[in-house]
Amino acid sequence: MEKKYVDQWIDYDGSQLTSLWALRRFAVQGDSIVAFEGGCLVEGENLVDQVDYLAGDLIRSEHMLHFLVEHFDAGPDLARTILRQRLLICIVREALAELAPEAPVMRRGDDLYLGERKLSVSIATVSPVSGHIHAGLNVTGVTAPIPAVGLEEIGVAPLEFAWRVLDAYAAEEEKMSAARTKVRWVP
Repeated sequence: MEKKYVDQWIDYDGSQLTSLWALRRFAVQGDSIVAFEGGCLVEGENLVDQVDYLAGDLIRSEHMLHFLVEHFDAGPDLARTILRQRLLICIVREALAELAPEAPVMRRGDDLYLGERKLSVSIATVSPVSGHIHAGLNVTGVTAPIPAVGLEEIGVAPLEFAWRVLDAYAAEEEKMSAARTKVRWVP
């Protein structure tokens, strides 16, 4: 599993959630998790969630920490990709609990909240060749269209946090891969 932190501002608009984005943009080939900071504005045809699309919703934040994950063993297996999305969100929550124990961030499905204020957005989807996950955490939540909280408010530095999540997700994938190779089948 390749992991990369991109030290440049990239505004996320949903078009990045596509096959081979990490390879085409950063020469990161294979299963990968890439983190970067940037704004976020996803609307219209770039909304993968069709309930949001039909409602005319948009996703907006002036400053987020983004994680883009691609797995090639998932192919068109949406259920597996959603499970990995939930795993990523659990890893994010664990890292927040370690770095900001005084901020009781709670997980509801694939989203994270501090009280009733939303900290994250997340989506999972598939293409014919791979599974894709995007998770974005507000660094600041000022321009979000709903009550939001950001990493800055709870005292979490985005760069340190990004590396903690990148390392933990890659390690979890490695351990799951090893677990598949050490058990025998049962009749």
